Amino acid sequence: MRASPVLPVTDLVRALRYCAELGFLVSAHDESHGFAAWEGLELHVAVVPGHDPLRTASTVHLHVPDADAVSAAWADVAHTTAAEEKPWGVREGAHVDPDGDLLRLGSPLASDG
Repeated sequence: MRASPVLPVTDLVRALRYCAELGFLVSAHDESHGFAAWEGLELHVAVVPGHDPLRTASTVHLHVPDADAVSAAWADVAHTTAAEEKPWGVREGAHVDPDGDLLRLGSPLASDG
């Protein structure tokens, strides 16, 4: 089983270019729908008429092996926050894309051995 979240965007070409900047492999299905793949993860991006990043953005939690490494790799891309330990027992960072979609990057805390 797997899931492929669909993120609403206002401009498909810009969204795919942006995903590529984060390291995703991207492709367009047609003028309104595309794909971004990275490390076994697949996101769909779709032009949604009337999408307003302040009202209709989405959130996706990405379970990654090392949230610190991912947030460091994305550090030069605007709107990325470094991973930090959270009270709910994970290290978590975040990234917000130009369409307001939030990508949370979470990994388990290192065990004490």
